[in-house]
Amino acid sequence: MLEGVRDTFKVPDLRKRVIITILLLTVYRLGCYIPSPGIDGQALSRFFESFPNTLFRLADLFAGGALRNATIFALGIMPYISVSIILELLASVVPYFENLVRSGVEGRRKLTQLTRIGTVILCIFQSFAISLWLENPAHFGDIVMVPNPGWLFRLTTVITMTTGTVFLMWLGEQITEKGIGNGISLIITASIVSRMPVAFHRVAGLVSTGQLNFLTVILMIVLIFAVVAAAIIVNESERRVPVQYAKRVIGRRVYGGQSTYLPIKLNQGGVIPLIFAISILTFPATILTFSPNRVLQNVSRFLSPSSGPGMVLYAILTIFFCYFYAGIIFNPDNVAEDLQKYGGFIQGIRPGKSTGLYLERVLNRITLPGSLMLVSIAIFPYIIMKIFKIPYIVASLFGGIGLLIVVSVLIETIRQVEAHLLLRHYQGFIKKQKK
Repeated sequence: MLEGVRDTFKVPDLRKRVIITILLLTVYRLGCYIPSPGIDGQALSRFFESFPNTLFRLADLFAGGALRNATIFALGIMPYISVSIILELLASVVPYFENLVRSGVEGRRKLTQLTRIGTVILCIFQSFAISLWLENPAHFGDIVMVPNPGWLFRLTTVITMTTGTVFLMWLGEQITEKGIGNGISLIITASIVSRMPVAFHRVAGLVSTGQLNFLTVILMIVLIFAVVAAAIIVNESERRVPVQYAKRVIGRRVYGGQSTYLPIKLNQGGVIPLIFAISILTFPATILTFSPNRVLQNVSRFLSPSSGPGMVLYAILTIFFCYFYAGIIFNPDNVAEDLQKYGGFIQGIRPGKSTGLYLERVLNRITLPGSLMLVSIAIFPYIIMKIFKIPYIVASLFGGIGLLIVVSVLIETIRQVEAHLLLRHYQGFIKKQKK
């Protein structure tokens, strides 16, 4: 591992890419501390502290704390991710978008352009809605968040926050092109990792006050390693369906005839099912939290993922979206059609419709254990929070959406760096046994 890190800085091109990536991520983190004009960031931060299990916490997680402090990157990169997911879903039901996906480089260029336009439109809408929300002291218990409300403040907020997200979108593209790749994902990862020092500081505070003892901290460290290992298993596990390609004789040459496999991932949707599930669960809970009615506030606590019934609903929604998103990402009929087109077949299965039905059956079988493992990692922080009586920011080290994103992005980044090293005959991070 250490040799792999050392070799990374031996390759001039790779060293340059790593340095560029670090500098651009540093620019992003510095921007998260530049306040947006006209907003009392400290008062807003205290408000976020008082509502930990709402949609605000999820939005602030992906913004790296920029939303709670009302900075220029308050919207983060999530508008871009949201538009990308919407277009991906439309590609499975709308023929126009499906043709763009299948039309190669030109189609992807058109989709990228539509994603950028959609991101700007969504940012304008979200930033305007945030400005209206911040202007009304009734939303914050009569605490004034905006000293000088009005159209000047609204226009300034829209321009500032929209420009911030567009800049992050450009920053991600620069990391992808000139850095080590995965620009958008690395920005989200940097946002999540930035909260870890705060979590460790909270742990140190709990130890100093006697709420946690040394043995408990050791147990927590062991559990963190176990959860990270489980997250890697969920991210990397796949079912490999053997595929045989028929031999074709063209002229004097023989093509095909080789054996390969079709990988079907255990978790097709990644963290998308978790994002859908937690958003649907916390959206009504967030609205009901501000109701003066005690019954509606009890319903809000009932829907919170930290409650017993909320955990069950969270698990059910996650399993549902795992199947829903797997059916969209991996279309068995399209895969079977492509295999038949290129002369591939699964031994013992007739090409065409029978292959599609077989792949659908395999997908349904492996999605269930994958979704159950995903649910276990997602709700584990809430269980730890109840057992050790610790705040959620500390419990988030034990799983959840943030840990899954960090693990998957880091694995993909290591693979890309290894590809650069192996291309130049250097040993990668993970040493393979020489035969």
